[in-house]
Amino acid sequence: MPPPFTLVRLRESGDAFAHACRIAPESGAGTLVYVGRFDLAEFAVVLEPAEPLRSARRAFYAGMVALTDALRAYAPPSKPITIGWPDAVRIDGGLVGGGRMGWPSDADEDAPPPWLVFAAMIRTVAMSDDDPGVHPLASALDQEGFGEVGAVQITESFARHLMLALDRWRVDGFDSLARDYLTRMPRERQTMQRIDDRGDVLTRRIGTDRVERSDLVQALATPSWLDPSLGGPRL
Repeated sequence: MPPPFTLVRLRESGDAFAHACRIAPESGAGTLVYVGRFDLAEFAVVLEPAEPLRSARRAFYAGMVALTDALRAYAPPSKPITIGWPDAVRIDGGLVGGGRMGWPSDADEDAPPPWLVFAAMIRTVAMSDDDPGVHPLASALDQEGFGEVGAVQITESFARHLMLALDRWRVDGFDSLARDYLTRMPRERQTMQRIDDRGDVLTRRIGTDRVERSDLVQALATPSWLDPSLGGPRL
């Protein structure tokens, strides 16, 4: 791991997100929990933002930019990697995983939270015995031409790119990071989008004054890509 991170490794049956949320109050910023699995890259990082919770949740977008940049670093040339708002990651249209975020349930919206946790899962190997056509909306890195790239490489790449994303936010402001995130989303024509200071996405159709708000807190309550029964990305 890059120097700012402290690695905590769990056995295959571990849950990186739950464990990171559990130890966050004592472990502090930069703790990176990693689960040693063959079929998934599963990890979670503890953050300690200095701004109120209502705006600090925008760190989720930094995590998603870092996650997709980590995949782009190993992707075959011209392989499309996109984000389904706010949390799903698709490669060439196939769902491979996504990100999620946790914070203390009693945290004050108007005060800096003691911690945030950004976590991710990426399916590295397709473990199903079914034919590929049985799950046409799902994929894995090994099916998308990533070769022998596995959990270790993706986790290390994510850590490096998260440092870059957070530094970019600090130096250039959040809007630069937000614009980058929005370019990774499929979008209807004739619309304009921006991310406000609460992390909500505001969409306006060109030629009208109507603005549609997509609520980040509501969307993060249930990860769109996660199948709890599988303990991993949906098929």
